[in-house]
Amino acid sequence: METSFALTGKGYVIVAADTTAARSIVKMKVDEDKIKEISPHLLMAYSGEPGDTVQFAEFVERNIRLYQIRNLYPLRPSAAASWIRRSLADSLRSRSPYSVNLLVGGYDTATHEPKLYWIDYLGTQVDVPFGAHGYGSYFALSLLDRYHDPEASLEEGLATLKRCVDEVAKRLVVSPGRYKVKVVDKDGVREVEI
Repeated sequence: METSFALTGKGYVIVAADTTAARSIVKMKVDEDKIKEISPHLLMAYSGEPGDTVQFAEFVERNIRLYQIRNLYPLRPSAAASWIRRSLADSLRSRSPYSVNLLVGGYDTATHEPKLYWIDYLGTQVDVPFGAHGYGSYFALSLLDRYHDPEASLEEGLATLKRCVDEVAKRLVVSPGRYKVKVVDKDGVREVEI
């Protein structure tokens, strides 16, 4: 019952993910952080099989950090998303594929634009203005389609995200209790409350 959302606005990307770690009908944790900061201006929300998600997120974080150490500059969001997509596609053709769905959001410091990429476990990548994964996406995508504004301020973007969280809580049978929300903009990554 994992849920993650992300949306872009005027100079920022907001990424939110539930904090519940569950297996079958058992809730094991309620404070799991499913958003990985993979560079100073890049975030990745992940969902899927518990072991795969953590292992793949750490693999991505370490390899993007290695690229930065070797080349003395970080990957831009589009390049990082392409590398992540290729890694998922390669794993799909191996004996042990990762079952991971991702929302990769970042702020491109060269073009001064926010970027968001929707990537699924099959290695499909799409540049989107907003996205969602999990059961919450059934309710949130229509709201995001209706209320998303690419020129919205951060407060307006957070209000749209809050509207999605409230709708999932109202409509989903087993809705997550809490969400962790992070914003990436020209100043880097920070956690915010909704």
